[in-house]
Amino acid sequence: MAEYEFKEKDWKLFRAKIGGWQEAYMEKLLEEYKEILSEDIPASKRFWKLEKKIREDQKNPGVLIDDMRRSTMLVNLYSLIGWQVISLEDLSDFSEDLQKKVAWFTGR
Repeated sequence: MAEYEFKEKDWKLFRAKIGGWQEAYMEKLLEEYKEILSEDIPASKRFWKLEKKIREDQKNPGVLIDDMRRSTMLVNLYSLIGWQVISLEDLSDFSEDLQKKVAWFTGR
């Protein structure tokens, strides 16, 4: 089975869930940013540390998925799990076949 061959239900569910997953992950990131801003170091060091962290986080699929196509859904799921944006438990509503593929590929 090619990667892009999966149930329509899974694609619709992915599109419905991705926004919530990203929002939850960004909330986590905001807490990390607050910690950086609360550090007892000079303002310039906090600023540049925060700027670096934000720049790195912008590349994370929990913040941005720049290739949101049906044919890349599985790759995006692999990335989301690899970056610990979601876990396999977050896929419980998806088809068993998709869950097995993701679990096998991610080694979990």
